Amino acid sequence: MSRPAVVKALWGAAVLVLVAGCSSGGTEDRPGTAPPTPTSASASASASASASASPSGSATAPAGGRATVTGTLTEGLKSPWGLAELPDGDLLVSSRDERTITKVDGRTGAKTSLGEVPGVVPGGEGGLMGLAVRDGWVYAYLTAESDNRIVRMRYGGAEGDRLGAPQPVLTGIPKGIVHNGGRIAFGPDRMLYAGTGETGRTGLAQDRESLGGKILRMTPEGRPAPGNPFPGSVVYSYGHRNVQGIAWDDEGRLWAAEFGQNTWDELNLVEPGKNYGWPEAEGQAGKAGFEDPVAQWPTSEASPSGIAYARGAIWMAGLRGERLWRVPLSGAERSGDPRAFLSEEYGRLRTVLAGGGGRLWLVTSETDGRGTPGSGDDRILRLEVN
Repeated sequence: MSRPAVVKALWGAAVLVLVAGCSSGGTEDRPGTAPPTPTSASASASASASASASPSGSATAPAGGRATVTGTLTEGLKSPWGLAELPDGDLLVSSRDERTITKVDGRTGAKTSLGEVPGVVPGGEGGLMGLAVRDGWVYAYLTAESDNRIVRMRYGGAEGDRLGAPQPVLTGIPKGIVHNGGRIAFGPDRMLYAGTGETGRTGLAQDRESLGGKILRMTPEGRPAPGNPFPGSVVYSYGHRNVQGIAWDDEGRLWAAEFGQNTWDELNLVEPGKNYGWPEAEGQAGKAGFEDPVAQWPTSEASPSGIAYARGAIWMAGLRGERLWRVPLSGAERSGDPRAFLSEEYGRLRTVLAGGGGRLWLVTSETDGRGTPGSGDDRILRLEVN
């Protein structure tokens, strides 16, 4: 479903009028921010284009790749944010603003409401966000009255098609109108990871005592995971601005996407205890003590939310950029330049989830108050990628 150019032009003009009297806000979309001088992802640091296997033994992804939408699984979703796959192949999707979780049949797209999650207080970029599933529990990252937090709810078995009462897993994550992070996922080590934001208070990102502007790693019960870099802490990495995408490659390496401010959005290879620079560095700054991203984009071309790993590449959903980025990998490095797919075809893209092999699920985000929703929005798309 293409977006008519005239609608885009009118919407862009309206946004510029709305923000004309405001400072550049650093929100998910940064509307009205002038793009920096570099105008494409290829302006980031060069990467090896070797077609051989990486030193770690993982295969190098082909440089070009492809992404084909093979159909729409379901539509009519309101402010969808988190997506998780159940063991039977069905999907759970959260509504950030409606505070609900819906089950979507993975074959027919039929929707079943599982109800509203108690305690969610939507506002700005906060609400009911990331989802994860493990051992009969549904985990959710949400904005509450006083903080962002992770809860878990029983699902299935005796509960049937309804959710049990939320049980706190981790509380005290800073909340704000912007930069709430929100993505959660279980890693190959069976530990729970969460991407958080610094809520616009930039100093939180460098404060290792704060849970804001971090990637967190914890047990399924919310305790600091064994082997964490800082004893007694769930903090895994720090110096992040707003992490909304986390995924692992075939070798178990952790990748994360985060929003820049006015210059560069980032894809980072995340290692325990490392400092990713914000607010002292943005993009490939080359500053001692900070980790540079593996890929970067002008903020007008990305505003990255969810990411997934499939067919040797990271696939990154763009909100303001309205496109799906593919970043081919060779081990811990890029094997070619990022390439954009689906540019402005489906509007804002929020979440991407690997479905096995070359299959992806892709969630649009036109009904979150910043899009231009059309008939059927929002939807979950089926993709085949290579």
